[in-house]
Amino acid sequence: HVQLEESGGGAAPLGGSVTLSCSTSRNIYDQDYIGWFRKSPGKDREGVATIYPSTGGNSGGIYFADSVKGRFNVRRDMAKYIVYLTMDSLKPEDTGMYYCAAGSRSYDYWGQGTQVTVS
Repeated sequence: HVQLEESGGGAAPLGGSVTLSCSTSRNIYDQDYIGWFRKSPGKDREGVATIYPSTGGNSGGIYFADSVKGRFNVRRDMAKYIVYLTMDSLKPEDTGMYYCAAGSRSYDYWGQGTQVTVS
């Protein structure tokens, strides 16, 4: 079992930046996928970033959705068990509730989410 907690959301200016944090209760980098998702008003939940397990075929690689590619980035602080999602060049469509999730085969564990509002 792993607990996840997001933080760092809030109001952000159009074209600005915000960094979200996902604190995990244990090391989940070796065998678990980590994902960042968002739920925007009127839209289905969207996966924005996937971090592959370090022991898997993609060896910790990171995949970004086309909608955020080149604007979002991920950084892992393995000593602190924190995964950061840095969001640059914010657009109105980046508004939403952002969640981090983890699991070995499916996303079994989810945080409570943190709201980002771009205006």
